[in-house]
Amino acid sequence: PDGVPLHASATAAFGAAALLGLGISTGGRRRKAAVLRASRGLAMQQSSIKIVSLVPSFLKLAMLPHLRARVRAHATAEGTLDDLAGTDATPSASALAVEPTPFLSKKTLRLFILFFLWYVLNTAYNIGNKLVLTALPIPWTSATIELFFGLPYVGFLWITGLRIKPKLSIDNIKTLAPSAFFLAATHVGGVISFGAGAISFTHVLKATEPVWTVLLSAVFFKEFLPVPIYLSLVPIIGGVALASMKELSFTWVSFIAGTLSAVTSASKAILSKKVLDGKPLGENLTPGNMFAVLTILGCFMILPASLAIEGPAKISVAWSAARAAGYSAAHLWSLLGVSGFLYYIYNEVAFLALSEVAPVTHAVTNTVKRVVIILASVIVFKTKITLLGSVGSGLAIVGALLYSLAKGKYK
Repeated sequence: PDGVPLHASATAAFGAAALLGLGISTGGRRRKAAVLRASRGLAMQQSSIKIVSLVPSFLKLAMLPHLRARVRAHATAEGTLDDLAGTDATPSASALAVEPTPFLSKKTLRLFILFFLWYVLNTAYNIGNKLVLTALPIPWTSATIELFFGLPYVGFLWITGLRIKPKLSIDNIKTLAPSAFFLAATHVGGVISFGAGAISFTHVLKATEPVWTVLLSAVFFKEFLPVPIYLSLVPIIGGVALASMKELSFTWVSFIAGTLSAVTSASKAILSKKVLDGKPLGENLTPGNMFAVLTILGCFMILPASLAIEGPAKISVAWSAARAAGYSAAHLWSLLGVSGFLYYIYNEVAFLALSEVAPVTHAVTNTVKRVVIILASVIVFKTKITLLGSVGSGLAIVGALLYSLAKGKYK
């Protein structure tokens, strides 16, 4: 501002930008001189030169708020803000020798670990669940067992005090019951679709969730969105249509169940936003406890339907067929146990990770996760996909990402 020249050194320019970011006025020769002396003094520090010379310009700008706070703290202690505002005094070296904030903070490292675990555990669950359904084609029973697995796991944590117990009233449980039902229905639909078709195709169908979110919001809440958001749905619909026509393992059971899973998932998201927001839900409902409560409630909700549809007789037939095919009892129980454990753990990790990031980050990471799972399942199970099927899958997933980004922009 006001024609203040920047020093030739990258460090000096960075130092001047940091000081100017404090909002210090540079009108007048004496204040300009103070800023220039500060920049030259900072440029003479070899350690700063080594660090800043390796930092890209866009990261320097991102670091300015951190540097600004640190410079202000030093300046307040030594009176350098007053000096720069109206005296000839040069800021002291201690006020300007500021160490940049580490790029890899504890929070960043924690999020990286959580997202890495989410991807790995989610991929492992999808593969493990498909192995269970290959051995035991009883998806309702498999889904119920996986939902039930959260009860002994989180019950142990609550009893031992390793995790604080949630406090819920009857009214709180009634309020959470619809969300629990939709969570369970989403899971059951996904498991049925996995068992009847390819994992990759199920995830393409799940990518249609934005379409159902928009449709349900318009029908039940009269909520209409800007045109760019509706346009982002076009590649989703076109991609799913193309993938369905060219899906080699296409079955109507897989298609209907996968689509219903997307519908119930959209319903749960709308319910959480429109109905639960602002209502008292109980005490100590951390992300982990919230998922535990919804999972336990959901398990007991679908248990009657599971017993009615498959029941002991059908389960016994499937178990005997698996044993005759060469599976040992220990192997079958281990498949069910590992699948249930992975389902619960990956969802809990996802709850923890996604509760700490912005919606755009949520959208991007969820899209990448879906791509990782599709690629992993294609490799592990040697799923055959046609070229047009691949294009359709890609269009649907990219469309889901565009929808999330557009929704964030026009929110």
